[in-house]
Amino acid sequence: MSQAPAFELFAFWRTSATYRVRVALNLKGLSAHERIINLDSGEQRSAAFLEINPMGAIPALLEAGQAPLTQSLAILEFLDELQPLPALLPTGLHARARVRSLAAMLAGDTHPLITPRVKKYLTGTRDFDDAAWRAWQIHWFTTGLQALEQRLASEAGTGLFCHGDTPTSADICLASIIVVARVFKITVADIPTVDRIMASCEALDAFAKADPRRQAGAPA
Repeated sequence: MSQAPAFELFAFWRTSATYRVRVALNLKGLSAHERIINLDSGEQRSAAFLEINPMGAIPALLEAGQAPLTQSLAILEFLDELQPLPALLPTGLHARARVRSLAAMLAGDTHPLITPRVKKYLTGTRDFDDAAWRAWQIHWFTTGLQALEQRLASEAGTGLFCHGDTPTSADICLASIIVVARVFKITVADIPTVDRIMASCEALDAFAKADPRRQAGAPA
């Protein structure tokens, strides 16, 4: 008899942050029962969900008897400490700092600018129409990924993946931006190193199974 999942994951099919947690769970051989929070209908602002995360953001990871865990990078580090192998951070002080820095460029500097709450604010208070919103998305996807390309192409730590030859949290964050850009049919040019690393990620089942288009609720 299979063991019931130890975790409950509040999720939505297309979000970059939820994707990161799905990949990490897959890499670690862990499972979570998913509860869908429909961002398009505003379910993240419901009183019930705001009790779990007052920011009204997903993912949130719940374990029986424990306070909810929020923020995808914090969840990744929690899972890495819970299940140390395969490691999401390399050994070595400087190597770990580099991976955290690459991950933060994407999860901290790029992704927050293209989230639904930013769209809601810009379209509601700054007269952004669909064309202006798409131009905004393209600008920030391009800015973030081309900056990452510059680092990956020039720094000695880059290997088959963002750092060395095994996937780390930096690769999870890189892939999380690319898969969501694809959902919005946005392609960023002149990022050959990023594209090469993304291909290495997608060759792994842990990444392929987390693809937004394969999740419950995704359009056919």
